[in-house]
Amino acid sequence: MAAEQTNPSVLGPPTTLAWEALLDLGTGSGSRVARLEHAVRDAVRAGRAPVGAALPPSRQLAETLGVSRWVVTEAYGQLVAEGVLEARTGSATRVAASASPRAAASRTVAGAPPGSEARVAPRLPYDLAPGVPDLRHVPRDAWLRAAREALSTASNDDLDAPARSGHPRARAAIAGHLHRARVVAGGHEAVVVTHGATDGMARVAAALAADGHTHLLVENPSWPVLRDVAARAGLVPVPVPVDADGVDTAALVAASRRTGARVALLTPAHQFPTGTALAPARREAVVAWAREVDGLVVEDDYDAEFRYDRRPVAALQGLAPDRVVLLGSISKTLSPAFGLGWMVVPPRWREAVAREHGPTSGPSVVEQLTFARLVGSGAYDRHLRAARGRYRRRRDALLAALAHELPAAGVRGIAAGMHALLHLGDEAPDAAHVVPEAAARAVAVVDLRRYQAHPVALSTTIVLGYGNLADARVAEAVRRLADAVRAAGTSR
Repeated sequence: MAAEQTNPSVLGPPTTLAWEALLDLGTGSGSRVARLEHAVRDAVRAGRAPVGAALPPSRQLAETLGVSRWVVTEAYGQLVAEGVLEARTGSATRVAASASPRAAASRTVAGAPPGSEARVAPRLPYDLAPGVPDLRHVPRDAWLRAAREALSTASNDDLDAPARSGHPRARAAIAGHLHRARVVAGGHEAVVVTHGATDGMARVAAALAADGHTHLLVENPSWPVLRDVAARAGLVPVPVPVDADGVDTAALVAASRRTGARVALLTPAHQFPTGTALAPARREAVVAWAREVDGLVVEDDYDAEFRYDRRPVAALQGLAPDRVVLLGSISKTLSPAFGLGWMVVPPRWREAVAREHGPTSGPSVVEQLTFARLVGSGAYDRHLRAARGRYRRRRDALLAALAHELPAAGVRGIAAGMHALLHLGDEAPDAAHVVPEAAARAVAVVDLRRYQAHPVALSTTIVLGYGNLADARVAEAVRRLADAVRAAGTSR
């Protein structure tokens, strides 16, 4: 692996840096991987790590920082994918020219708070990272048309400061869409418009903490951002295992009894990242548990509208609208750039969640009215139908390419969404070596351990996204990935 080269003769002009001092992980919230990534970015952005500076081999840095080697290799791989670092076979991992303080500043999102990781990072040409929709097919014309129509028909009162729960027309449009597409119960009064799922989770977590809750049951593996948001609000994440039928409800009940946790964050329709759907019997068991302990389920409904083997699985919220908060957004269906989402909140929690609205009450009224118009005109549904067909064809092309280039690998979680799990095989190299080798070949993939609450020592499974990969690049992306797997195997 590129980052393991220790021979000084191949490092070029020496740049001696006290990396153990530069990379203070601190004791804040978030995983060690995320904190190390932040420390490297901060060192680069502040100019303490100049362009061309060589980072220590992963084993050496892991020993210095007192973390596992996987933490370092995973962080290196992600930063290579972002263009902050560059990895070349036969050389050390170095600070990339594109990551100079000036270049890094130009990529930071305007208005992001100090220390925020919100930035426009350059994406690798062969983007197999999960979590991103097809940005080439954002319905720009339909959005602009809806914006013009919304503004032309808006009253003076409509253009006043937004209400805490959102504009009534946006809330009504969202409630109607969710009832049709996701079998969600409740009218517009249950809907709170948010900046997205992360904003919604922050508000729910703050309300729970204020109510005396101290623990949150989370799937393992799962998307780390929402559990980190909950941790910052004071809720201790309690991992619960996932199997082929979704979250293990027996383990969930046991963890609840052990810790006193009465809240669970779940992805019932399409578990992330395994791709499983919560089995019917387990859906009933989750609802029964919530009623028994006077608890709450936070349902992250992040991409359930994209299903290919049957109709989308109905939201769990429809089974127990008094016990489930549903989180959703248009980040996966349109783009995260719009910054618009929603919560569907049980009556008991509406006032508390409304109080936890932060410095702003929600997205701009113009954005809310535009989305309401997009939904009301049918343009949003048409976009979803087109996107569903496009993702299915791309998934099929990806599976065909994987069968040709990596025939020994197994693929799971392909029935829905925009990502899949690729098990490279028991004799394959560790995913921690594959990720940076792939990044060196302009391919972005993610080690499954990035999503585990307690990463395992050895993993040969990676997460592949195909949402933002151009159709014409599918075969080449998989060919390069196969080359990376072989290179990682020979470098062990």
